[in-house]
Amino acid sequence: MTNDLLDQATKVRDEEALPAAQLDQWLAENLGDHLPEERGELQITQYTGGASNWTYRLDYNGVTLVLRRPPAGTKAKSAHDMGREYRLQKKLRPQFPYVPRMLAHCTDDTVIGTEFYVMEHISGVIPRRRFPKGLQLSAGQAQQLNINALDKLIQLHKVDLDTTGLRSIAKGAGYTDRQVSGWCGRYQKAKTWDVFGAGPVMRWLQENKPLQETICLTHNDFRLDNLILNPDEPTQIIGILDWELATLGNPLMDLGNALAYWIQADDDRIARATKRQPSDYPGMLSRQQIIDYYCQHTDTSMDDFVFYEVFGMFRLAVIAQQIYYRYHHKQTNNKAFKNFWFLVNYLLWRCRRRIAQTK
Repeated sequence: MTNDLLDQATKVRDEEALPAAQLDQWLAENLGDHLPEERGELQITQYTGGASNWTYRLDYNGVTLVLRRPPAGTKAKSAHDMGREYRLQKKLRPQFPYVPRMLAHCTDDTVIGTEFYVMEHISGVIPRRRFPKGLQLSAGQAQQLNINALDKLIQLHKVDLDTTGLRSIAKGAGYTDRQVSGWCGRYQKAKTWDVFGAGPVMRWLQENKPLQETICLTHNDFRLDNLILNPDEPTQIIGILDWELATLGNPLMDLGNALAYWIQADDDRIARATKRQPSDYPGMLSRQQIIDYYCQHTDTSMDDFVFYEVFGMFRLAVIAQQIYYRYHHKQTNNKAFKNFWFLVNYLLWRCRRRIAQTK
């Protein structure tokens, strides 16, 4: 194992800088037991893989922490709730140890200008668009990693809500109906002139909602690039990140949401250009194989998964549009979001194509 394989933070974007002196003082007052006696100067770098909440690496002498804060600019009323994200992970960790250990939560906006929380740092490999240079998996290893990830999702969906105290974090029943209505509304609020109208897709979702649903804890952003892998055994998952969208929901919608990000080797050129994880690596399962594996290992009878596929792609289109809305209205200067309008249009096209295949 070499440090080259480990996920690295980089220089903080100028417009997303943190006030180091104020943060250092707060950390000393609230996390003194976790810091070295001679802590030295606080070093702040930034993880740039995400497109929603901002995530920073905080380094003292031999001690590393991670800070999460919401982005600047207009955001959905219920999105980027740092307190909820912090409390959910803290309650979940005893039953699901892949969640990072939560250390402190700050509601005082005067410290860095917004609410935030701090958690432990888990050192490992994060498979972003590609595996890091120097990490070569066989097709068998890639398949095993894929299966291990699915097993973790299944394990999450079986978490006991009463034992963890998580049953009260959301409404639960009626989730599917609320999700369809909610994401349609979010799209309409975030629409810009350069994206398609999504009326036909939204009407189809409203008219084809499943009549039954199971409720469990769902992650709702479950991707390979939200996993931390053991650098010495890269098929082993040692951490799972980005819990801001976790809730009590429909597990099949959680799987459909994950599949929206899953680009496979025989997808078209545009899809492959938008991939954010090495899901097309030799040995990885196809979307249909993932559906079959999940259903087989959860005793789920599923003849028609189209609703969940279309909803997952539409939801991803809305997420991309909400992010693009911030860039379009100059609430962020992050150039990575400049062409998200194209991604939104492409995802809506895929939704329409998938619907047409059912006729």
